[in-house]
Amino acid sequence: MSHHIVETKDLCYAYPDGTRGIEAVTLRITHGESVAVIGPNGAGKSTLLLHLNGFLMPACGSVRIGDAPLTRETLQEARKTVGMIFQDPDDQLFMPTIHDDVAFGPVNLSLPHDEVEKRVTDALNRMGIAHLKDKPPYRLSAGEKRRAAIATVLSMMPDILVLAEPTTGLDPVGRRQLIEILRQFTHTKIIATHDLDLVLDLCDRTIVMHQGSVRADRPTREIFKDEALLRECGLEQPLSMQKCPVCGSG
Repeated sequence: MSHHIVETKDLCYAYPDGTRGIEAVTLRITHGESVAVIGPNGAGKSTLLLHLNGFLMPACGSVRIGDAPLTRETLQEARKTVGMIFQDPDDQLFMPTIHDDVAFGPVNLSLPHDEVEKRVTDALNRMGIAHLKDKPPYRLSAGEKRRAAIATVLSMMPDILVLAEPTTGLDPVGRRQLIEILRQFTHTKIIATHDLDLVLDLCDRTIVMHQGSVRADRPTREIFKDEALLRECGLEQPLSMQKCPVCGSG
């Protein structure tokens, strides 16, 4: 089995106050896929993502990353394979400079200094923010912070990128730039988002979650043509697929 595979079987989780997060979630994502996870607020998207590199551990069921079940013993290796990019970049940017943030992961892998610097340079160049390396995070715009947060994960050279609401807070130009950057990645990508036009742009496959369970898992365009499914799950078609409210044309 490829180490790029992510698999869950009958995964469930409830929060300490008894709130059900997810229930009986079974899915399999393979190398090179770009997969969206969509659903209304409270559907379980974030809870699912937080299981994919061990920020949450299953109450029942299982998570596998490649050949290994995700357990406390395999957690460190899983986090090298699965890079998590949070919705709020400030959760990932906490060092004095962007260079230090991007170097943080490789340094904690005890890599040689030259290898750390190479990874930092490569990640910053890939995100187009090498000129920001000496700036403190609080001096960056929302779009720059987003790019920097992704660079902190890329410096770890993961095989799988997991992104939560990657376009939140971006202006139209920043959003389009980020989509083009993500389109160039050959990583496996798992994206939880309310930005359904981004899903249409980037993801060939979409998983719909509703009330903590997987309601549908099909090719993206099939999902978005199923208006009954979208309505039932509190979703709408992407704006680019909706009819003009004035003339009624598609």
